[in-house]
Amino acid sequence: MPAISFQSVSKAYPSPRGPQGSTFLALDNVSLNIEQGEFFGLLGPNGAGKTTLITILAGLAKATSGRASVMGHDVQTDFAAARRAIGVVPQELVFDPFFNVREALRFQSGYFGVQHNDDWIDELLDSLGLADKANANMRALSGGMKRRVLVGLALVHKPPVIVLDEPTAGVDVELRQTLWHFIAKLNKQGHTVLLTTHYLEEAEALCGRIAMLKTGRVVALDSTSALLKAASSNVLRFKVDRDLPPALAAGARVTGRVVQVPAQDALAVERYLALVREAGLIAHDIEIRRADLEDVFLDVMNRHADSAGARGAQS
Repeated sequence: MPAISFQSVSKAYPSPRGPQGSTFLALDNVSLNIEQGEFFGLLGPNGAGKTTLITILAGLAKATSGRASVMGHDVQTDFAAARRAIGVVPQELVFDPFFNVREALRFQSGYFGVQHNDDWIDELLDSLGLADKANANMRALSGGMKRRVLVGLALVHKPPVIVLDEPTAGVDVELRQTLWHFIAKLNKQGHTVLLTTHYLEEAEALCGRIAMLKTGRVVALDSTSALLKAASSNVLRFKVDRDLPPALAAGARVTGRVVQVPAQDALAVERYLALVREAGLIAHDIEIRRADLEDVFLDVMNRHADSAGARGAQS
């Protein structure tokens, strides 16, 4: 039995731009299973459908068609059991301003019928670096501390399935390290983890398998190691002080002064550097590295042309 199962899940919304009565497909026939004990990554650009998929899984939205389940429990027909089996850390900082941290965790426990779990609450507070904030009002916490509390709220009923929707967005390095250490520990204990993140180095380091979404469709699904092995080339990386010539810029990934281009062999490296010289530029800090998950992600996204225009408006 999979921990999480999506079977032909589609979600349509009224189209804000199309003719009256038309719809926009946020999810288009998504099917995938996540096995118990997996650390699974769900990646995609903004608007790909990741959060929509999670809201359906959490029972906060209803699929237009298809079926989603958690530990074998249908999220619509067996919603109470499905909800008890899952803990979701949302993107947004949502909190009750009237309680301190410990009170918030106790109230959340009560929603699931869990009582007398102070030992687990203490462990959560300690593992998430919140022990000294246990009696602090939620309104008095920094954004990073509120993010830690959200993780605690999601885990307070000890769900077998943990869903993390951009959990480290906008937080400091210390929180990221604390969070991943704790979540990795829970995963080793048998908890299933579903992660969405834009920090692809985190996904590469943590996730055993990865699915990539684009415009509501699954465009890649494989083990992280297999995705990396399938990368077609190494990457040439260097720095320049001025804009690249169009012939080189077209296939490059540019971040400030840093230029990265796929290079299958020494001949490709020589060709790229010759183009740089011909443009009157000087390449600094030249290096060749193995392709990483970000390279794979960009390659997958580029190979699957955006089809939203062709299928976004449905009559």
